[in-house]
Amino acid sequence: MNYPPSIQKLIDIFSKFPTVGPRTAARFVFYLMRMKKEEVDEILNSISNLKKNVKICSLCFNPFEPASVKTTAGAGEGLCSICSNPSRDKTLLCIVANETDLVALEKIKKYNGLYFILGGTVSTLKKADIEKLRVKELEERLKSHPEIKEIILALNPTTEGEATALYLERVLKPLGKKITRLGRGLPVGGELEYADEETLGSALDGRR
Repeated sequence: MNYPPSIQKLIDIFSKFPTVGPRTAARFVFYLMRMKKEEVDEILNSISNLKKNVKICSLCFNPFEPASVKTTAGAGEGLCSICSNPSRDKTLLCIVANETDLVALEKIKKYNGLYFILGGTVSTLKKADIEKLRVKELEERLKSHPEIKEIILALNPTTEGEATALYLERVLKPLGKKITRLGRGLPVGGELEYADEETLGSALDGRR
């Protein structure tokens, strides 16, 4: 038995989401069907507003809403609240894999530098995989901002994170910047976004 085309289309769309398979996608669709029209409309409006209101920072690639960011004199409108904050330490650049890792580090309130969202990690160093990351944009950021003295590789202690960190160390070494990694405390195979604040804070303090 096949689902009606409208149901199958939405299942196919949800199946493209990270960690969501066809069965979970189907549950999402049937859950939506049981919702009231007003609730579905709210979801549709939220998705529309997401694409309309949320911008991507031109420096770190962090999503933000311009209306919620107070820019100071000399700060570009295309910058998020972190990059446009004059009190942040501009000599430090923390590289994270994704947006959730940035949020996790900000919550511990122990880091006052800037960020760069790489866009993921890779398990192999094949050209096709590497091109999915913002490596070229990272190199441009570092070359155009000589005030950056230390690069912190805050990548997950997983096989993919380790492979990506080693690649970045090799690519960034010629730039002559200090390159450090998060210290001990994070379990091997763990992920930054799920680490408790104390463990994450210790890892940041103990970077080497």
